[in-house]
Amino acid sequence: MLPDPATPRVFLVGAGPGAPGLLTVRGAEVLARADLVLYDQLVPERLLDGAPPTAERICVRDLPGQHPDKYPHIHQKLIETASAGKTVVRLKGGDPLIFGRGGEEAEALRAAGLAYEIVPGVSAALAAGAYLELPLTHRAYSSAVAFVTGHELPNKPGNKLDWKALAAFPGTLAIYMGVARLPVIVGELLKHGMPPDTPAGIVERASVGEQRAVFATLGTIDDTRRNAGLEAPGLILIGDAVAHRAPRPWFEARPLFGRRVLVSRPAHQASGMVRKLEHLGAVVTRMPVIEIREPADLAPLDRALDQLRAGDWDWLVFTSANGVHALLRRLEARGRDLRDLGRVRLAAIGPKTADVLLEYRLRADLVPDARFSSEGLAAALVPHVTGTRVLLARANRGREVLRDALAAVATVEQVAVYDQIDTADPDAGALDALRRGEIRYVTLPSPGIARGVLGGFDETIRGRVERGEIKLVAISPITGAAVRELGLPVAAEAATYTEDGLIEAVVELARREPAHG
Repeated sequence: MLPDPATPRVFLVGAGPGAPGLLTVRGAEVLARADLVLYDQLVPERLLDGAPPTAERICVRDLPGQHPDKYPHIHQKLIETASAGKTVVRLKGGDPLIFGRGGEEAEALRAAGLAYEIVPGVSAALAAGAYLELPLTHRAYSSAVAFVTGHELPNKPGNKLDWKALAAFPGTLAIYMGVARLPVIVGELLKHGMPPDTPAGIVERASVGEQRAVFATLGTIDDTRRNAGLEAPGLILIGDAVAHRAPRPWFEARPLFGRRVLVSRPAHQASGMVRKLEHLGAVVTRMPVIEIREPADLAPLDRALDQLRAGDWDWLVFTSANGVHALLRRLEARGRDLRDLGRVRLAAIGPKTADVLLEYRLRADLVPDARFSSEGLAAALVPHVTGTRVLLARANRGREVLRDALAAVATVEQVAVYDQIDTADPDAGALDALRRGEIRYVTLPSPGIARGVLGGFDETIRGRVERGEIKLVAISPITGAAVRELGLPVAAEAATYTEDGLIEAVVELARREPAHG
């Protein structure tokens, strides 16, 4: 029986070359409704954030067998899961049908009578051309591009690669999976007449901050590659157009290109900051040290919501974006809506929190002009709240500066709208990277997070910080003070106490340091 094309259960999705932003809109759509994501080892794990929290995630490296033996297990997993009525996203590096074995997986699905859809992706050669500013085609130098495998099956039926034709190809050769066999590839092309001075290059990790490339001639590219320490996997580019690359590609000119930055925000909040840093060329490691959860006891929050509905409060003050989400989601969960807020006036600690209010069609009546901190919010609020009743929506723990300042002039209560919970163990991989000196900048967005991050530092990491090999960057002087209390230096504090201000502080530090490389 032919599969019904109207109801696909399996999606073979090209994940692109590495940069999460290069996933297509269609790829993101189907990923958002996956029950299972079966992904290649080279797919960036941050892409998995686009799947539902309940989705099962399996890397193909964890399936039985060595690399050549995994494909029957991949096919079996796709068929079993889809046959159970679940939606499967097979997330594949690059494009599924360019050396991605997508054709074999589609054949297996057809044979099983399962409907599927293939979602194309940005292939490595296209990304290399764009991110190296290297024209794969050019009116003056190259009128064609050939995608070539550098690793053919030894028992492949039919014609093998025609090296004589490839040596005479009037354009750019993009050779995938060929770095390990580079001497053989070079030898075949030279033997069949390609000039040894033909421009050639190799790029690894195209489109991400770890991107590296070397350029030489066909006759010298293997020595150049070995001297630079480039190893598989990598993409080989050969042809006259390769010589016409930009001297400094746009991506490598980004201010944080190749710089390694640690983001310590809670997992559900980190993606925006990570995305901004990656656009600036950074290589980002995530190490959340706290989790945001619903309050263990919802009764105080529910009581506060009832009081808001009754008009008992004049001001509702939010000290974080998390607080806005938590209070309003609880309101919705109780079957209520924004009308319960009545005429209460709203204050937000900073523009980010005010922006989240706008997402709910609420406009903050007061946001501090400059200092986006408890001190700044208190100074801005005091003239407006004298003699009024003020409700502070906040975390279950934190400084009491705002409450104490407002209590001098107003009736103040605070309610925990969410709980901050320390993660059981800081990420061991991130700590190992810090220990090895692989991370240059550690961003600290709050005093509590700073204490959590620094609490995981051993003497090796602390030593690197003290010697300036690792730079601690604080979002505000208050966070900086928390770091210094723990005996470590602060390399920079944000001038504006926001996520963007924290990123700008990292950028300014990087500008004052020698160029990466």
